[in-house]
Amino acid sequence: MNIQIFGKAKCFDTKKAERWFKERKIRFQSVDIIKYGLSNGEFTSVCRAVGGFEALLDPKSKDADALRWLASDQAKIDHMLENPKLLRTPIVRNGKQATIGYHPEIWSIWE
Repeated sequence: MNIQIFGKAKCFDTKKAERWFKERKIRFQSVDIIKYGLSNGEFTSVCRAVGGFEALLDPKSKDADALRWLASDQAKIDHMLENPKLLRTPIVRNGKQATIGYHPEIWSIWE
């Protein structure tokens, strides 16, 4: 497995996800999404795995309402890539598979 956990330092679910993998001695790479963000390729891969960019939007984010005023989907995606605080975390990737949020029931079946 090649696990990547994209998360925010103060996100409780990110910490729970990291602990879940540590307890099972599964190696992972932790990425601070606020500091490093997501590349276009990573964003596209996660969107394909979870069913679109709307699933990545954190409804609790203060800036989430600003997206509805943007005309095109590409403008919304660009805004999300520029402002990673809009992304829901943790984003856990295993190759082409991905989850958003805390989902140990899915991680346990990844091979």
